[in-house]
Amino acid sequence: MVSDYAAVLMLFAIGAVIALVMVVGSWLLGPKRPTLAKRSIYECGVTPVGGARERFPIHFYLVAMLFIIFDVESIFLFPWFVMFRGAETDLQRFSFIEVSVFLLFVVVGYVYVLYKGALDWERPTTRQRAKGAPAIDDRRPAGEALPVR
Repeated sequence: MVSDYAAVLMLFAIGAVIALVMVVGSWLLGPKRPTLAKRSIYECGVTPVGGARERFPIHFYLVAMLFIIFDVESIFLFPWFVMFRGAETDLQRFSFIEVSVFLLFVVVGYVYVLYKGALDWERPTTRQRAKGAPAIDDRRPAGEALPVR
């Protein structure tokens, strides 16, 4: 039984050795002359301005979560594509119906997200405000509370 997994274990061992050699090699061979410029915060070539507690609009997080959700759901399709090709006819019909229902749920979820406006980057419309969504004023200072209505 161990011989069945020997190739996988060897692959993990080789990957671990390569990663260890790269980390230790860069630590040994890399220059060690820290300066103020090298130790300063660097992000995307722009000097950081402001504090680390700056507020971001919720849309950044919603789009990130939706991307992860739909990405994971699409990963579930790859084993089905591999299995569907070599399956028998009865199994093909059943698995096709099963994946069609899965894709229907994904599409319904996507339409729901679009309807709720999770992918809209504009301010809430009058219709959305009438439904109870608060008006967003991005010009107010961070930490200032929303006005009470």
